Amino acid sequence: MKKEVATLLAAQVALIKPSKEVLEKINRVYSDFSRDLEREIAKKKIDAQVFLGGSLAKGSLVKQAVYDIDVFVRFNRKYTDAKISELLGKLLGASAKRVHGSRDYYQITQKTFLLEVIPVLAIDRPSEAENVTDLSFFHVRYLARKMKDNSSLAQEIMLAKSFTHAQGVYGAESYINGFSGYALELLLVYYKTFWHFVEEIARFDFTKKKLIIDIEQDYKTDASVLSEMNPSKTIGPIVLVDPTYKERNAVSGLSLETLTRFAKVCKAFIAKPSIDFFEVQDVALDFKASDIVLLVHSDKQAGDIAGTKSKKFFRFFLRKLAREFVVKKNGFSYDEEANEGRFYIRVGKKKDEVITGPPVSNLRHASAFKKVHPLALIKKGVWHATIKHMLSFEQWFLEFVKKDAKIIREMGIKKITRLSK
Repeated sequence: MKKEVATLLAAQVALIKPSKEVLEKINRVYSDFSRDLEREIAKKKIDAQVFLGGSLAKGSLVKQAVYDIDVFVRFNRKYTDAKISELLGKLLGASAKRVHGSRDYYQITQKTFLLEVIPVLAIDRPSEAENVTDLSFFHVRYLARKMKDNSSLAQEIMLAKSFTHAQGVYGAESYINGFSGYALELLLVYYKTFWHFVEEIARFDFTKKKLIIDIEQDYKTDASVLSEMNPSKTIGPIVLVDPTYKERNAVSGLSLETLTRFAKVCKAFIAKPSIDFFEVQDVALDFKASDIVLLVHSDKQAGDIAGTKSKKFFRFFLRKLAREFVVKKNGFSYDEEANEGRFYIRVGKKKDEVITGPPVSNLRHASAFKKVHPLALIKKGVWHATIKHMLSFEQWFLEFVKKDAKIIREMGIKKITRLSK
């Protein structure tokens, strides 16, 4: 790595690393909260312990406007999986906001801090997990050991998180299909530096084969990873064996589409390193004032659920749109706080198409084809029709909203508004 690149990355670390004072304040918030929670646990005679998780516990917290503090409550296994969310709610009281997920958890806002309190089962081995969050305890312990062995690992992870966040590929949520925080931490354990991580992603051809990473060499060979791990876990472009639980792929939520886009960014960064790659770019900046912008509101819970519904609807919308127009460019963004998605689209006129219908001899199908295409013509014993694309986007959009109203509702979309950029 060149000296100027090292200087650039050091400057970025200085920008994203929380100050000592901020970290002390965050830790005080956690300490006070956990103390009060432990008292409540003891008072109600519930068999559970509190532990700190997330980036704060691992020492890789990046500077933010609002700091997330992940608090885990490990319940004795005598409590059922379904019961622990209810128990946690009683411990926290009415001020905590319940968030629905694979296992419900709670959020508590304190000025510039968001405490996310997650119920987990106190399992002895990862194989006993009933929910992926049950593994968090093992993840924290593993990363703590690795941080101890490599004093610079924390800042390398900070760089990776900042870089992937800016490029819109940070997050395992279905509307992102990117890298989770834990996946990035493991990748940096493996590659050791952010620069090496970026180099390897840029170099690897994901269209030809999968990238197999087995940090602790739990399997004999790459081939044995693919043959022995559950096939459902090896579908994605990267198989990263979770060192705390070898049956799990830590990046199973990463899509080839997201990774391909990220690999291009990595190549561009290597070719011309710049601090700009660490700055979040507004999707809107890639579009002109004449382009189409739609504001979409979901009736689902803000976050992963609504974001995923919005992204799924965006893909459905594009498929429908492509039947009438040439979609030259498109972009999607989701604002969790406002719980709204934005669709950015540039379209062009589609040329007339000639479609082939049934042969003349097939009377039943020919009749149906003629009904839909009254101007159809016979060529060599087969019906043909010309499809003319004459609609403006406004005409098409009004027709789409009316015609597909039921599907739109079923996809969790309650309102679509056309905006000027």
